[in-house]
Amino acid sequence: MQTSKQKLSLFNVDDKRIAYVSTYPPRECGIANYTKDLVNAIDGLHEFKSSVVIAINEKGGIYKYDRRVRFQIERDSVDDYVQAVRYVNLSKVDLINLQHTFGLFGGEWGEYINSFLEDLQKPVVTTLHTIVPNFGPTAQTVLESIAYHSASIVVMTTTALQLLKSYNIKREKIDVIPHGCPDVPFVTSERPKTSLGLRNRIVLSTFGLINRRKGIQHAIRALPSLVKKEPRILYLIIGETHPEVRKTEGERYRKRLMRLVDELQLGKHVRFYNRFIPKRELIRYLQATDIYITPYVGRNQISSGTLVYALGTGKAIISTPYLHAEEALADGRGLLCKFRSPSSIAECINRLIEDTELRFSLERKAYAYSRNFTWPKVAEKYVKLFNHLLED
Repeated sequence: MQTSKQKLSLFNVDDKRIAYVSTYPPRECGIANYTKDLVNAIDGLHEFKSSVVIAINEKGGIYKYDRRVRFQIERDSVDDYVQAVRYVNLSKVDLINLQHTFGLFGGEWGEYINSFLEDLQKPVVTTLHTIVPNFGPTAQTVLESIAYHSASIVVMTTTALQLLKSYNIKREKIDVIPHGCPDVPFVTSERPKTSLGLRNRIVLSTFGLINRRKGIQHAIRALPSLVKKEPRILYLIIGETHPEVRKTEGERYRKRLMRLVDELQLGKHVRFYNRFIPKRELIRYLQATDIYITPYVGRNQISSGTLVYALGTGKAIISTPYLHAEEALADGRGLLCKFRSPSSIAECINRLIEDTELRFSLERKAYAYSRNFTWPKVAEKYVKLFNHLLED
C-alpha cells in the first residue's frame, strides 16, 4: 500500500539531502539566525535526510558549530570556495540552498561566490536577502552570474520580485517565499509584563544587532514631548552591537545613544539590553511590547527579520517607509513615519497611545497577516520548491 507521500513524488524524498551555504550560529548575524530557523523548520517536516551546512566565516573567525556544519569557508579565501565546491560535488548532497547578501562573501561585491557556483554540479536555489534599485555595473554582473547559475531564485517580497525583473531576470526563475516568523500564540501585552518587571509601563521596543542604519537616535529624540504627557513610557533597545561594527568602531554608536539619553534626561524612560537574548526570551519581550518601532534610515532595505518577528507576535508597528515595511504594513497593518524625523515618530506614538482601538486593530491585522509565513509554512514552500527542482 502506498503512503500519501509516495503518491505525491516520483522518487523517495527521504533519500535526498539539502546543503545550505550561509553564515550560521553561533556567528552573530541576521542571516545566520534565518538559516538556522529555516533548517530547523525544514528538518522538522522529515521530507529529506538531515540537512548539511557549509558555513561562511569572516577572516580569523573560529566557531563551535553544531553537527550540521560539515565544511567551512573563510570569506576572503578563494581557495576555500574551490575546496568547498569539490566537497559538495563529491558528496551525497542533492541540492544547494545559497543564502545570499553581497557583504557575506569575499571579493568585490562578493564575487568569490561565483567561483563556487561556476563549478557546482548540483542544482542551486539562491535566496536573495539584498536587492536594491540601480546596482552599479560590478554588482549587477555578480547578480546576473548568480541568477544564471541558479535553478531558482527566492525573494521574500513582491517588491523584490519587481526589482529582479528590472534586471532582466526571467520571471519563471523567481519564487516569492516570505521571511519566516515564530508560530506563537497572540497574547495581550499586559500578560507577560509582570514577569519581565514591566508592569504598568507603556512599552516601546526595537531589537536587533545595533548599528547606525537602525536610526535609533531618531526614536529616542521623539520621546521628550511624549513622556511629559505620559510618564509610563519605557523604550527598550534590545540587542548588542553588530559584531562587524564592533570591529571597526567598537561601541561608539551605542555610547552615542546612551549620551543622548542622558542629555535628554530620559534615564527612566529608555532601557538598553546590551546582550544576546535567546529567542524564547526575545519573544517574551516582544509580546510585552505595546508599540514596536523600526526607525531605519535607508529606504532600500528589502528584508527585515525584526519587522517580521514583530508582525508574528501581533504588534502595533511604527516604521519608516523602507521597501519591506511599505509592503508589509500596507492595508492598515501599521503606521509609516518619515525618515530621520523624531517629530513624525512622536506623532505616530502619540496617536497609538491615545487611540487604543486603533492600536488593537493594528495588532490583530499584523498577527493575522503573519499566519501566512510562520516557519512551518515557509518550510513547506521551500520543500515544495526543492522537490519540484529535484524531480526535474
